Amino acid sequence: MYILGVSAFYHDSAACLLKDGEIIAAAQEERFTRKKHDAAFPAQAVAYCIAQAGIRPDAIDHVVFYEKPFLKFERLLETYLAFAPRGFRSFSAAMPLWIKEKLFQKTMLVKDLSEVLDDQVDWKSRLLFSEHHLSHAASAFYPSPFDSAAVLTLDGVGEWTTTSVAVGQGRDLKVIKDIQFPHSLGLLYSAFTYYTGFKVNSGEYKVMGLAPYGEPKYAELIKDKLIHVAEDGSFQLDMSYFDYATGLTMTNRKFADLFGGPARQSESELTQREMDLAASVQQVTEEVVVKLARGIARETGEKNLCLAGGVALNCVANGILLREGIFDNIWIQPAAGDAGGALGAALCAWHLHHEQDRPSPAGRDGMKGAYLGPVYSDEDIEAALTRCGATFHKLDEQSLIDRVATALAEEKAVGWMQGRMEFGPRALGGRSIIADPRSPVMQKQLNLKVKYRESFRPFAPSVLREHVGDWFEHDADSPYMLLVADVQSDKRRQMTDEENALFGIEKLNVPRSSVPAITHVDYSARIQTVHQDTNPRYHAVISGFHEKTGCPLVVNTSFNVRGEPIVCTPEDAFRCFMGTELDVLAVGNFLLLKDQQDEALKENYEDRYELD
Repeated sequence: MYILGVSAFYHDSAACLLKDGEIIAAAQEERFTRKKHDAAFPAQAVAYCIAQAGIRPDAIDHVVFYEKPFLKFERLLETYLAFAPRGFRSFSAAMPLWIKEKLFQKTMLVKDLSEVLDDQVDWKSRLLFSEHHLSHAASAFYPSPFDSAAVLTLDGVGEWTTTSVAVGQGRDLKVIKDIQFPHSLGLLYSAFTYYTGFKVNSGEYKVMGLAPYGEPKYAELIKDKLIHVAEDGSFQLDMSYFDYATGLTMTNRKFADLFGGPARQSESELTQREMDLAASVQQVTEEVVVKLARGIARETGEKNLCLAGGVALNCVANGILLREGIFDNIWIQPAAGDAGGALGAALCAWHLHHEQDRPSPAGRDGMKGAYLGPVYSDEDIEAALTRCGATFHKLDEQSLIDRVATALAEEKAVGWMQGRMEFGPRALGGRSIIADPRSPVMQKQLNLKVKYRESFRPFAPSVLREHVGDWFEHDADSPYMLLVADVQSDKRRQMTDEENALFGIEKLNVPRSSVPAITHVDYSARIQTVHQDTNPRYHAVISGFHEKTGCPLVVNTSFNVRGEPIVCTPEDAFRCFMGTELDVLAVGNFLLLKDQQDEALKENYEDRYELD
């Protein structure tokens, strides 16, 4: 049986295909359209999934949408009625769109499926709907390695729910309690994302990265005025400080008055206030997550915890939760946001609707390392590079690995496109930019000359699983880059009194360890453990770098520039390579060196990536 899961129409649209409960393919629409966080119906992602399975569209038994549009419409309408007459402007702006599109979403989905797949199939009879938080919970529990687990889902909002607790046992999964809109930990964090000048639904990880530069001096004020947290972690927000329920912005004047002035304008200079605000909301988030987890453990008696929803991408909070030892084991869905809802919806149909038992996970879990996207043959890659006018060398696998490991040891930045594309927001060695973590200037150079983004943003290490405990205060699997841990004390550099006295962004250029490019200002790092069974070529190149340098890890950041999705195709990889200051590109068995490329092509692509 083939089941197609779809998430769409909010942000991060995606599609996923199951065959008898096994994940065959999954991808976000943005990777194909090149529109970051594309919310449109995932036409190209759907087409990819079907092509990957090698089936005709009429072989699909069910299409499952990740939420229930009527419940979402009900929440919108009831919220405006509850807050009336406040928010009429927002209500009048939103309602025509909801009536035209959202209220008739089933009809729209049938139309989209007919246009993309086959207009001779009765898609209406094959269409199912899951609930938003149930989809999230299913995406976390069913691929996890646990027979039994509690599941905590935290995000902005689904239909009504913003926080939910579920219990999974075997094939069964049931939500047992929830917190409903407008009270939302995700929206609290997004409010501070907005207030500190970043884009909601995409800039939250910037707030998390900025937090270590600040002091949590506003944390008590947040808990005193904005959020009341009970002993079991349940919470309520004081909505008089927020505008997201009925307005066109996240926060209002009362919020601005509380924190001493208006929101920071996007792209303006970051000040210590923004750093302190980031540190404060991050600390509050961590406290709430830990309290929720303690309450769940007491209530359910479960020893395992699964996490999903956008807040589950907060890897700092995840790392703290792991170290608290509340649960014996924690597993986090790598596509924790709305894209993963497509997977969860399909799994709901298989296990709950069709009552099919769960298989034993292959390997560590059922996600196949999250390598679920397109892969390109050598013939495809060679044809694409030739069309682009590239100069390239075809090598055997060992020669390619040796050349890349040597380039890394020479402090060159490498574009690395190998195998299947990752599903979820993290690059995991399929579509990555990799570099030498020992370089004291690599973080700044990659941010400013390759990624074209804020210089404060930290980079993550990809470390050989067998060496992770030697370098970090963490000795467990972290294949999806969703846990933060500190660098081992013997790898840290002793700071001078002058360096310790530095404040805020001044901390940025001070090396803190023997691998400064991946060591954040608080000595932490967002770890990805690399496993030979799920990504043998990536494991091999890091092993080659280790042999040359004695260092079993590399810098790993997503293969893209600011404002653009992670690359998908060989053409995408070549454009990014040519438009940035990357030195080397490895695509499949093909190696490209920047100094061998046509100068006219370089100028053309560099113009493409000039910032406004």
